[in-house]
Amino acid sequence: MSQAPQLLLDTTVLIDALRNRNQRRKLLAGLVASGQTLATSTVNVAEVYGGLRTGEEQATRAFLAGLDLIPVSASIAERAGQLKAAFRRQGQMRSITDMIVAATALENGFPVATDNRKDFQIPGMMLFPLP
Repeated sequence: MSQAPQLLLDTTVLIDALRNRNQRRKLLAGLVASGQTLATSTVNVAEVYGGLRTGEEQATRAFLAGLDLIPVSASIAERAGQLKAAFRRQGQMRSITDMIVAATALENGFPVATDNRKDFQIPGMMLFPLP
C-alpha cells in the first residue's frame, strides 16, 4: 500500500488557514478529503508561533497537531545552506528559513504550497498551484 501524497505547507498558507483567510481552510479540507496528506517543516511551526496573536495558541496547537511535522535533519540543513550560498553567489538574497523549507521539500520530494512563490523558484522544486 502506498503512502498518500504529501504537500508541504509554508508559513503563508498555515497563517491563512489559522486566520480563515483566502479560503485556505476549505482548500486544505478538500485536499485531505481527496487523500492528500498535509505536512510542514518544524521551521514553519517556529515561524507560526513567532507571529501568534493573543488567544490563538489553542487553535494553532490543534491545527498543527493534524499535520505531519518534518524535522530539520543534517542533510536538510546542509542542502539549505548550499541553496542559500548558491543564491548569494548569483547576487540574490534568500532567508535561511525559506531555504530550509525548500530543502525539506526537495529532500522529501514534496510540492510546496506557498504564497511566497518568488523565493521558491529553485530547480527541481515543485510548487502547488494555489487558487
